[in-house]
Amino acid sequence: MAFAFRIDRSSGVPSYVQIVQQVQQALRLGQLEHGDRLPTARAVVEATALNPNTVLKAYRELESQGLVETRRRHGTFVTGTLGASAGDSPWRAELADVAARARTAGLEREDLAALFTAVLEDLYSSTRLTKEPDAVPHQQS
Repeated sequence: MAFAFRIDRSSGVPSYVQIVQQVQQALRLGQLEHGDRLPTARAVVEATALNPNTVLKAYRELESQGLVETRRRHGTFVTGTLGASAGDSPWRAELADVAARARTAGLEREDLAALFTAVLEDLYSSTRLTKEPDAVPHQQS
């Protein structure tokens, strides 16, 4: 699979973080799978005009997360996975429908992203609060 990075220099997000996030997203959506090869650092540099050290920093970060492995002279390969939602899942179609309705209603992309983030924060923070705290064994002295 041909995988290409898109770097948004106006986003305020460091370029190496954008690379890491794009690989993580591709893994979550099933666009990258175990054994897939990431573009070489040289190819990324040529396509994006990034500093080679920026690309290598991103690949090292992905390696430290256990998501890729760099094989000397062969490239960087996907070794891990994230998430369980394929890019063609029914959830994607449902979210696309919601996004289309929001756009029709006049919401900007950033408005919808902020709303969705707020909903996720509410949902997942309340989930964490309802979990029982881990039991700590009593130690006798």
